[in-house]
Amino acid sequence: MRPAPAAPASPVASSSIDLTRLIDQGKVGGFQILLLAICGLCLIIDGFDVQAMGYVAPAIIKDWNITKASLGPVFGAGLFGMLVGSLVFGVLGDRFGRRPVLIIATFFFAACMLATTQVQTVQALLVLRFITGLGLGCIMPNAMALAGEFSPARSRVTWMMLVSCGFTVGAALGGFVSAALLSRFGWQAVFLVGGLVPLVIGTMMALWLPESLQYLVLKGDPQTRHQRLARWLGKLAPQLQVNAQTQFVVPEAPAHGMPVSALFTEGRAKVTLVLWVINFMNLIDLYFLSNWLPTLIRDAGYPTDTSVLVATALQVGGVIGTLTLGRLIDRLGFVRVLAVCFLIACATVALIGHVAAALPLLVAVVFVAGFCIVGGQPAVNALAATYYPTTLRATGIGWSLGVGRIGSVLGPVVGGQLIAMQWTGTALFSAAAVPALVSFGMVLALTLAASGPDAARFAARRPA
Repeated sequence: MRPAPAAPASPVASSSIDLTRLIDQGKVGGFQILLLAICGLCLIIDGFDVQAMGYVAPAIIKDWNITKASLGPVFGAGLFGMLVGSLVFGVLGDRFGRRPVLIIATFFFAACMLATTQVQTVQALLVLRFITGLGLGCIMPNAMALAGEFSPARSRVTWMMLVSCGFTVGAALGGFVSAALLSRFGWQAVFLVGGLVPLVIGTMMALWLPESLQYLVLKGDPQTRHQRLARWLGKLAPQLQVNAQTQFVVPEAPAHGMPVSALFTEGRAKVTLVLWVINFMNLIDLYFLSNWLPTLIRDAGYPTDTSVLVATALQVGGVIGTLTLGRLIDRLGFVRVLAVCFLIACATVALIGHVAAALPLLVAVVFVAGFCIVGGQPAVNALAATYYPTTLRATGIGWSLGVGRIGSVLGPVVGGQLIAMQWTGTALFSAAAVPALVSFGMVLALTLAASGPDAARFAARRPA
């Protein structure tokens, strides 16, 4: 006689659920993959829109019959807007939640990109790039925070790097799309694409993007917290039975006071300052190269389409670097990987000016520089995301990026001034190697700035 078939497993009743432990010990399922994919798509269009100005700059210079140096303030305005957006909206993400800030910002910068297609003067372009930057600036800190909060600790850096890779993918796609559109439809078409796509992504976010579970426990509205937690937990772990008596907990205490000042309390001051310096130096290089490389390559004697494609190698290298560095950091720790990364960056950036006449070698050197500088930036963001607790995570990432984006503003603007002073390409790229060398030194100083378990975590295998 055959035994009766086993009854299907019933949901597991739980009176108390530790959400952080649940995520850390569980597998990454379909719900988390959808969330990570939406965050990644948001960062793809973020990267596309941020880099768009650098790709269309040669076409605008020709179309408006203006000097190269006159676009320096335009580059700086967009990046200054991102700086303000990172500082202000990162804090709002820790106060009002990641979800609403991401959705509102996405629709906001979509409208700004569409408006940019209508500008006809440098002054109008400058103003719109600043306003667009406000929306763009809050995407990275909140998307990275949300991705980290839904990823298990054992692979958190890898998943955050994969999501943040979207920014670099978007920047690289911007090069290919710009090369295809510029000669046929003009520079306005690039901003049109950059405005229409985020409208679709924003709608997807409104429908399917959850709020951080840890955030809801610590700072969510008490009147709706339980209902919202039960809704999203039902998608994350449907095997759990949640009722009105279920208690949700996280191993953190709610933060009090001003979140920015908390970045300097409880032993966090030294690491916070070191993170700011690393961001500042790396973003000087990243945005100097991203904005001026197409123009400088064209000045070396190459056609506009070729110069754009060479500059795209920077972003392609960044994509490969992001995909590679995340796994390495999970295995070897932040310090080992980032120290080697920035040391190689110093050498390759200096080499760009020396190999400009040999196109294959130029592409290879630009690719490696992108691998280290563009690919290293998401690693620095992931470092901030793993260091700060939930209630400070978006603020910590946002302010680290915001201070760093002072460098992103200075890089293109100072670059424009040095170009106006007739600096040679060799001299420009040699000077640009210095910030990468400083980043290398700051990474080595990171374990000295940290104390106790943080120092071991930065250097150890598989950081939490």
